[in-house]
Amino acid sequence: MAKKERFYKEGIVEEALPGTLFRVRFDDGSEILAHLAGRLRVNYIKVLPGDKVRVEPSPYDEKRGRIVHRLK
Repeated sequence: MAKKERFYKEGIVEEALPGTLFRVRFDDGSEILAHLAGRLRVNYIKVLPGDKVRVEPSPYDEKRGRIVHRLK
């Protein structure tokens, strides 16, 4: 079985919500509700409103995803 190719989008964190959830806005104007990936939690990477992030959208729900990388 072939692995599915991952798809990433880059956006800016608009709002920090409880439970490590974040509202991320993309350049095209769409918004997504994203949570931190495990690697970011384990290494205590802080994500604040205004940070640029790379998000992997969920293949099941286009309004949810996970933050996999904080960009500089």
